[in-house]
Amino acid sequence: MNDTVRSLLIVFILLIASLSVAGMLTWVERRLLGLWQDRYGPNRVGPFGLLQVVADAIKLFFKEDWIPPYADKVVFVLAPAVIMLSVLMSFTVVPFSSSLGVVDLNIGLLFFLGMSSMGVYSVVLGGWASNNKYSLLGGLRASAQMLSYEVFMGLSVSGVVLLAGSFDLRTIVVQQKAVWYCVPQALGLFVFMVAGVAETRRVPFDLPEADSELIAGFHSEYSSMKFGMFFVGEYLGITLVSAIVATLFFGGWLGPFLPPPIWLAIKTFVIVCFFILLRATLPRLRYDQLMGFGWKVMLPLALLNLLVTGAIRLAMG
Repeated sequence: MNDTVRSLLIVFILLIASLSVAGMLTWVERRLLGLWQDRYGPNRVGPFGLLQVVADAIKLFFKEDWIPPYADKVVFVLAPAVIMLSVLMSFTVVPFSSSLGVVDLNIGLLFFLGMSSMGVYSVVLGGWASNNKYSLLGGLRASAQMLSYEVFMGLSVSGVVLLAGSFDLRTIVVQQKAVWYCVPQALGLFVFMVAGVAETRRVPFDLPEADSELIAGFHSEYSSMKFGMFFVGEYLGITLVSAIVATLFFGGWLGPFLPPPIWLAIKTFVIVCFFILLRATLPRLRYDQLMGFGWKVMLPLALLNLLVTGAIRLAMG
């Protein structure tokens, strides 16, 4: 098998697997929320409610695909595709083993940060193109929130780059054979996780789609598969951030006995469960609390982590 065919096969498998995982996460989230909140989750459609995912997909396919008459129709249609494209492009640099992955970039971490920042265009354009004041407010909230927390996300991984000496995700994983970076970079891990929750607009940072204030925020006017693309994009984003956290701080594919991709999948799943646990336990912040926490707490912590890591690295030669 030549390299081109192999790469195309990996791309196809990754596309199918990521979309399937995003769909199944809707079931996993409902079941775990039911468990943690002492109530039933999906349990009627199919064994253990597994066919609820299929029922939801059928409902989305057959709902009316409505476009508001005063909306910017071209931008309105393109906005949901942007978030799907940016997340799927980011997945291409995630290494599943020392030799398995779509592409092996020596600037893979920078590529992830760049592509993940493109997701803000989706929510801003969706909110603006809807010609709805609630959607516009949600889009403006999302732009301020995501652009702010991208700063802290970039600073938080600088310590990892200093320790590994590379932006290559495979090199970063290999450098963790002695000790996972979650130990020397515990503060960086905390900052990255908080920034990742804000980037994916999850509780307690779900201000762009605060249903008690903005109906559904930037996607209030969306229906059918356009809404479905926003929905799938959110769960793809959770999976992507979890995989990157596992790669940067928890040794990626490293582990005994099991095949490397299995270890990465296990670590990613545990981090995804943590995202769901946050939704089950924490309330939504006020918007001024969100921005104040970012600039008054997260920024100093990220800079402190970078300063201490650089000083230790310099002292060790």
